[in-house]
Amino acid sequence: MRQQTEAHMAQAQKTSTAAIPNDLAGFWMPFTANRAFKARPRLIARAKDMHYYTPEGRAILDGAAGLWCTNAGHNRDSIVAAIQAQAAELDFAPTFQFGHPRAFELANRIAALAPGDLDSVFFCNSGSEAADTALKIALAYWNARGQAQRVRCVGRERGYHGVGFGGMAVGGLANNRKAFGVMLPGVDHLASTYNREQQAFSRGEPDWGAHLADELERIVALHSDTTIAAVIVEPMAGSTAVLPAPKGYLQRLRAICDKYGILLIFDEVITGFGRLGHAFAAERYGVVPDMITFAKGVTSGSVPMGGVIVRKEIHDAFMHGPEHVVEFFHGYTYSAHPLACAAGLAALDLYRDEDLFARAKKIEPAWYDAAMSLKGLPNVLDIRCVGLTAGIDLASKPDAVGKRGYEAMERGFHDESIMFRIVGDSIAVTPPLIVSESQIGEIFDKVGRVIKALA
Repeated sequence: MRQQTEAHMAQAQKTSTAAIPNDLAGFWMPFTANRAFKARPRLIARAKDMHYYTPEGRAILDGAAGLWCTNAGHNRDSIVAAIQAQAAELDFAPTFQFGHPRAFELANRIAALAPGDLDSVFFCNSGSEAADTALKIALAYWNARGQAQRVRCVGRERGYHGVGFGGMAVGGLANNRKAFGVMLPGVDHLASTYNREQQAFSRGEPDWGAHLADELERIVALHSDTTIAAVIVEPMAGSTAVLPAPKGYLQRLRAICDKYGILLIFDEVITGFGRLGHAFAAERYGVVPDMITFAKGVTSGSVPMGGVIVRKEIHDAFMHGPEHVVEFFHGYTYSAHPLACAAGLAALDLYRDEDLFARAKKIEPAWYDAAMSLKGLPNVLDIRCVGLTAGIDLASKPDAVGKRGYEAMERGFHDESIMFRIVGDSIAVTPPLIVSESQIGEIFDKVGRVIKALA
């Protein structure tokens, strides 16, 4: 029986990969329809500023900032030079019991951008690691405070906090969780902040929905505030196709957390470093969370890096006991990698010298106008904008949910030479912050032609 099963699996594998070119077979691609991609690849060979280039040299307009991350544009000379110089000077240094100067310099500069007393930075390598790190800090903090019973974490429906087991547990995207069983125990979820009937075609933060933060009161009543460690939310949920926080929602959530002594974590992996017109979305909304997670834009996508910015009170709660003893048993081999720190410092210089955060805020109205020009096109159900982001919902085909979105992505790349993100049958457009007003028009002209061409 075992031999028959193995033979069957081998034949199935041979059949499923028979049409895949040998030079594409080895890479099992993440979050990708692998068979469809390898049958008709979308390959990128190089990039500069606002464009990718295919191996044949065709320019692809980047309407997605890579993966929400190349905020300063591609292959900026100063970032490239900083990485090259750092690689020649110091390729790697451990940050377990040792350190290197650029790690401290970058941490101090990031903390200076954060609001309030968020002044300690714990480095990791990605948004997923940042989310899991923040959750571990929250649990360990309450343990250090003598309230070890605070173990429950609260996320939100349609939220995305990476693919670590903690982040998946508090995340609210079913497809990311359903194959992996029980993850972090003691998790609850707030309701999604989106309601198409009340919020359709919103420019910026929708007027309706602040009351949805009161769902936290119900969760507190159900589980008791003495068991809840933290609430984690994105100020703008990006991975579910741009769901802006309603006006007043984050402020109300902060007030409820303060009422019950619950830590509030903002996941700013997407919104950090200018996406919503400020260094962090917390500044846009006038809310100081207890922790901010970041990644992506910190190096403008050039070298993997992530981290958590923590309030002084939380950091200081760990700084007790014998001084030679590790205070927080957590970290990664590549935390504060020298190349990532060099890239981060160069990216922060670009953001400052070109005033890119303020520039993004200034061109918001033109971005909104261009996005909303697609209202009324076939199958467009809703368009949402906040900062330099736009989410466009398309009607699903009755017999193939997600197919229209996939066809839009393929048409965009092959026919219109543009890259954008798809989430099911939604299109997300999120360009580098260096986008010009003429390129804004070009982006939405191309997206509009793609939508019109869909069956």
